[in-house]
Amino acid sequence: MDLSHIFNSKKSFSISFYAVLFSLLSFSAFSQEHTSADTAHAETSVAHAEGAEEEENISQVILHHIADSHEWHFFGDVSLPLPVILYSENGLVTFLSNKFGHNDHGTEVFEANGTKLVNYHGKFYYPSAQKSADGTYIAHDAKGDILNSKPFDISITKNVVSLLISVTVLLIVFIGIANAYKKREGKAPKGLQSILEPIILFVRDDIAKPQLGHRYKGFMPYLLTVFFFVWLNNLMGLIPFFPGGANLTGNIAVTMMLALCTFVITTVNGNKNYWGHVFTPHVPWWLYPLMIPVEIIGLFTKPIALMIRLFANITAGHILILSLISLIFIIKSVLVAGVAIPFVLFISVIELVVGFIQAFIFTILSALFIGMAVEEHAEH
Repeated sequence: MDLSHIFNSKKSFSISFYAVLFSLLSFSAFSQEHTSADTAHAETSVAHAEGAEEEENISQVILHHIADSHEWHFFGDVSLPLPVILYSENGLVTFLSNKFGHNDHGTEVFEANGTKLVNYHGKFYYPSAQKSADGTYIAHDAKGDILNSKPFDISITKNVVSLLISVTVLLIVFIGIANAYKKREGKAPKGLQSILEPIILFVRDDIAKPQLGHRYKGFMPYLLTVFFFVWLNNLMGLIPFFPGGANLTGNIAVTMMLALCTFVITTVNGNKNYWGHVFTPHVPWWLYPLMIPVEIIGLFTKPIALMIRLFANITAGHILILSLISLIFIIKSVLVAGVAIPFVLFISVIELVVGFIQAFIFTILSALFIGMAVEEHAEH
């Protein structure tokens, strides 16, 4: 099958551009989240009496494992510290996470590059002048919200590293396949090209063409990129060891940026017919004050649905697997493992399918929204 019209130099450049765009936009989004957890130990435990057995807060442990982190944990006490990059009132502050990450309870003030900071649950704040009643340098209002200001965080966290790894893999694979199509134009595919061609044809024939018609070629680079980006990171999230283990597509910042890319492409390519449906809907004129706001709201609900669907499904899968494993420690019986482990294996296999399905759904809905924007009136 000759797919050189898809993988010519211009299209290859477009694919690379979108992959790098995802990297930059998601990196900016991560800087706003500050969702880091800096150690791999079990987090919340309470002693009920002298010599009483400590009880782990399972929900906190699960949230710790699906959250972003300033380190990449391998096994036991072995982990890779990642650079913390903060833009503070005194300028840029940088240090490795293991330098000041031993205390994340907000009870110690440390100084980095002349800036005093306090680590509170993996987030860095400017400390209060005095300790609060709970022994921390963090002040809370009546609702429990933190009052301390904090520097602008642009740290390279675990999810950022995972994203850069996946983008690098995509660039290497797609540029390699593009070059293979140019060199072997009209010939049977070989190697990686032959493995991925059925999937490329699937995206083209079952996603792009039905939704976009004859205009599909111009949007194939984006659709291929978003499909393989989501699918690859869904699979990497199921691998419990490096370079997997990061919950990238279960991070709402990443799914937001992916949905925003679809929204921008849809908005930019919207034709006169598309905007006519928004501002002059096919209803009696006296319904315009009601329908126009509804249509405008609809422009934003589509990308929001894309964002939440991917985030919720991937996060739910991780939480379900971790919850089943946690049953062993909640019930404190090894016999439970005989039931929990088979269920974990079953759900893990299901998650492999879900990873593909979610990539398919995100891509086909993106193609659908773009198709609605470029559709001509005569094609209704």
